[in-house]
Amino acid sequence: MAVSTTKMSSRGQVVIPEEIRQRAKLREGSRFVVLYHGDAVVLKIISEPSKEELQAMLDKVRSQVRKAGLKKSDLDKAIGKVRRGR
Repeated sequence: MAVSTTKMSSRGQVVIPEEIRQRAKLREGSRFVVLYHGDAVVLKIISEPSKEELQAMLDKVRSQVRKAGLKKSDLDKAIGKVRRGR
């Protein structure tokens, strides 16, 4: 585990120390979810799912759609309602 200290600027910016950036393979533009609880602020790296993870998610959704008996026309109706603001 890498441990380091840093401080926040007047604009709310925090520098992640170089050792931690390297170990976490962080690059410019890396995105995070910021969690706050008690006296802890946690940065959770947002990473894109792998092709395999994405395919597994799609397969699960398709299976659940089939089990629910939904059809493409049901989806089209739902999208239409949302677009019309209903």
